[in-house]
Amino acid sequence: MVHKRFLAVVILAASAALAQSPATTDWPQWRGPDRNGISKETGLMKQWPPSGPPRLWLVTNLGAGYGSVAVKGDRVYVQGMRNRQSLLHSLNAANGQIVWSKAIGPALDQDRGPGPRSTPTVDGDRVYVLTENGDLACLRTQDGSVVWQRNILKDFGGRNIPWLISESPLVDGNNVFVTPGGRGAGVAALDKMTGKTVWTSKELSHEAGYASLIAADVHGVRTLMTLTAEGGVGVRASDGKLMWNYRRVANGTANIATPVYHDNKVFYTSAYSTGGALLAIARSQTSQTGPAGGGQAGELRAEEAYFTREMQNHHGGVVLVNGYLYGFSNAILTCLEFATGKPMWRHRSVGKGSLVYADGHLYILSEDNVVGLAEASSTGYKEKGRFQIADQGLPSWAHPALSAGRLYVRNQGVLASYDVRAR
Repeated sequence: MVHKRFLAVVILAASAALAQSPATTDWPQWRGPDRNGISKETGLMKQWPPSGPPRLWLVTNLGAGYGSVAVKGDRVYVQGMRNRQSLLHSLNAANGQIVWSKAIGPALDQDRGPGPRSTPTVDGDRVYVLTENGDLACLRTQDGSVVWQRNILKDFGGRNIPWLISESPLVDGNNVFVTPGGRGAGVAALDKMTGKTVWTSKELSHEAGYASLIAADVHGVRTLMTLTAEGGVGVRASDGKLMWNYRRVANGTANIATPVYHDNKVFYTSAYSTGGALLAIARSQTSQTGPAGGGQAGELRAEEAYFTREMQNHHGGVVLVNGYLYGFSNAILTCLEFATGKPMWRHRSVGKGSLVYADGHLYILSEDNVVGLAEASSTGYKEKGRFQIADQGLPSWAHPALSAGRLYVRNQGVLASYDVRAR
């Protein structure tokens, strides 16, 4: 009996240790584990020292680029450029040293700076990367060897967008999804193991925006959502069928923010005098149901719940925390009630930028090189610290990332890791 109790204690202790292992705090893709800018980590600082949290390491050899980082286990993956080549780097998370680098294809330049804009996606022992020139590659995480590669612009008849391809590939189920923007190929699904085309969205020929796809089960239908150059769209993940196309939220310049999905509703937002909209998604009356139709065969429709000018998010994204949206409306940090669009407060914060959430707080990076910590509260702006990072000559547009108690801040060729664990 004592032996059994001892064994049970050991099993429980091992389970608890596993639950708290670094693997559970990975940030393996754009905007984190669930692609929504939310980390489930706890035990983080509630107030930063005047000089900011301790810096663990800093590297300066990534090369130009605006992409954020993906973190899986003891490796950090980030894109950059060198010798006119668009690269993927694998770094040691402990010290920032480069483990391997792989050239994916030619780098491109543009008036807002050269290099890649995307964030890698890690799935098991493979990492998926998309360059500013449309080169999509699947590599082995161990050594960077290429499993397969193709160019989504050439293969699907798309053309590059003015500030270059910026989306981050979505891996969901057996497929990897991208938005080539070709005729009958606004969205494309590829087999993640082979790279072979599974389907293209025949009813959607929108040019790509700068946003990245998300996936969710909506009324039992696996659905892909993104903001293209022409509207907020939803397509069925099983076959690419277009289910809604909401144009009011798109502007004619640059649609960038990743949509936010919750409880059969999706929020889209863009800047340039546009705004944000919450769409309520319902099953179409023509949708098949029951065993014959199945969830993946269903059809959905979207209706506008509200449209607001109070959230005109440019590039920094929005997060949904406890029923409230937080994000920059142009240059002003804004809190909105998700269900109604009611503004709760506005504040200049550390300046227009991007943000993610963890452990009750917003981690903010302004495009003018200031990192901030603020409480995620619907009652008002409550700052808990800020610090400056070095100016690299271009806006600091790469989104921050959190993994295993570390805050990662990328600014062009420089990447730093900060220890934000509570003392």
